[in-house]
Amino acid sequence: MGMKYILICMAIMAVTTYLIRMIPFAFFRKKIKSRFVQSFLYYIPYTVLSAMTVPSVFYATGDMPSAVVGTVVAVVLSYRKCPLIVVALCASLAAYLTMMALPYLQACFS
Repeated sequence: MGMKYILICMAIMAVTTYLIRMIPFAFFRKKIKSRFVQSFLYYIPYTVLSAMTVPSVFYATGDMPSAVVGTVVAVVLSYRKCPLIVVALCASLAAYLTMMALPYLQACFS
């Protein structure tokens, strides 16, 4: 990937993020009284972030088993309310160790 491609992607993401936050202000001048619309607008950033992140998680390592192990470790540690840095480091370490051990495990079972 070239620097030009990365900058274009960053610009598109910045514009998209800005539009998602700006559109409600442009269309709704008065205070929103509907609880449904309020909750919908509140959860949109989380939904978009999840939709962009979750598929990438499983293709980040290029190897599905290591990605699944890293994701499971991250989910378990997050559920146990561990600090973000601990979750990130442990998930990365688990995915890395799985990638390193996988060829040996495949050789043992072949």
